[in-house]
Amino acid sequence: MKSYLSLIVAFFLLISCNKKIEVKGNIKNANPLDRIEVIEASGVATLPLINIPVDEKGHFNASFDAPKNGMYLFAYAGKATMLYLKKGQSLELSGDASSFPETNQIKGETKANNDFLKKADESFLSYANKIDVQKLIETDEPKFIKDFNKILTDLTKQIDDFGAKYKADSEVITYKKMDTNAKLIGLMDLYEKSHALTTKNKSYKPAAKFTELKKSLINDEEKMVKEIPAYRQFLLGTLNNDFQKFAQPKMLSSQQTPLTSELFTDFMKQKKDFSQTTKDYLFAFIIANDINYENIKKYDKITKLIDENIKDNTIKDNLKELQKVLMGFKEGTAPDLALQNEDGSNTNLKDLKGKPTLVVFYASYNPNIAFTLVPQLKELDDTYKSKLNFAYINLDDTQDQFKKTSSSLLKGLSGAHFYIKDGINSPEAKKFGLYAFKIPSIILIDKDGKLSGRPYFGIDENFTNQLEKLTGIKAPSQAPPAEISPLPTEKAPSQQPEQAK
Repeated sequence: MKSYLSLIVAFFLLISCNKKIEVKGNIKNANPLDRIEVIEASGVATLPLINIPVDEKGHFNASFDAPKNGMYLFAYAGKATMLYLKKGQSLELSGDASSFPETNQIKGETKANNDFLKKADESFLSYANKIDVQKLIETDEPKFIKDFNKILTDLTKQIDDFGAKYKADSEVITYKKMDTNAKLIGLMDLYEKSHALTTKNKSYKPAAKFTELKKSLINDEEKMVKEIPAYRQFLLGTLNNDFQKFAQPKMLSSQQTPLTSELFTDFMKQKKDFSQTTKDYLFAFIIANDINYENIKKYDKITKLIDENIKDNTIKDNLKELQKVLMGFKEGTAPDLALQNEDGSNTNLKDLKGKPTLVVFYASYNPNIAFTLVPQLKELDDTYKSKLNFAYINLDDTQDQFKKTSSSLLKGLSGAHFYIKDGINSPEAKKFGLYAFKIPSIILIDKDGKLSGRPYFGIDENFTNQLEKLTGIKAPSQAPPAEISPLPTEKAPSQQPEQAK
């Protein structure tokens, strides 16, 4: 009996500790160059968790570690859908590339929750479209409160009814109510800011009953800040005017334009009524916008801002990972990256010494490598090969694909070919800050095996100047600057970090 109970306990511990989410399915009319990326959607500065290949028949099958239960963004072929996933669940997703995600079908353990959310969203939009917002803003406050309470009651009942119908989990129903409340708070805020102007009643101020109703929508502010991006957007919106008044004179008086995040952290020090959790999430939202290669000279300052102002370790780690991905490692760092040679033997990127090295990261599923980068590499090869080594690092899913791609796509280019074992989803690629949205890209290594400059996403003036510095060879004047692929400006894969307004 004792051993039986031990077995039961062990089983439940195994289930509770399982973070893996299994994903499989089929997308009709799929293009093998298009892949599925999965991103945890409620956090800030979050990067793709996995890049899933879709074969020529549209099949895909993968698993990934889920950091939490919640909403996940599935991006495919420039389109995206949001799905609620729980640790240890399996998802079966099918659809058509031409109508993704509108015609998607879900099977498996995730079906009930996501069918509920889809229906609740459709119902919310239908209800919201019938609301005469202008009329609500013009009405007097007691009538507004009465009408607003009816809206809140109706929408809450819809959520409860759909939750019961689709047998959704209680935590998903709670999430949907918080998400709905965050949107309704925006309606109350709009009334508060616009009623006086619309009705020309300059003396209007919200009564205690209005304020209490607004507060009642926030049952657990910490949880809403953590899980509901719409609520964080609302909070930032309420701060915008005051922040502009605070920041403008400081920007005018400063000899060098300060980072927005520098100003925001000073501004938030005055806000004693905000919890540290709220400050962490809002500041992370703002500084994520400052993390880009244009601020490479402020690398240390950004790191210091993160360390001094973020207390939540998960957010802090996410921001530093984003900094590594979008800004690269600090110049002068030895690039520690385990590689495989064409014959399968092992080497490391930091061991490439003797001459400066131009390093290209690429994969066969990114069309920019063939159409844009290869012709440019041939010009660079002709100009710099006497003073510069070339290294091509492949991030395909298998070594067989690496061998096919390197021998065909890069045929005729001088240089060494390497492979990162298991490709773009490998721990080694993540350690070096390599993601699908970031390739093709280039880095430069000096003769001592240290990084020189930043990651380059285009053959531009900064890139050619750095090459001249390393090799002593001036770039031909007829070689026009050309873009390889745009650096994402939204969350990764450019849908990555939340953007500050």
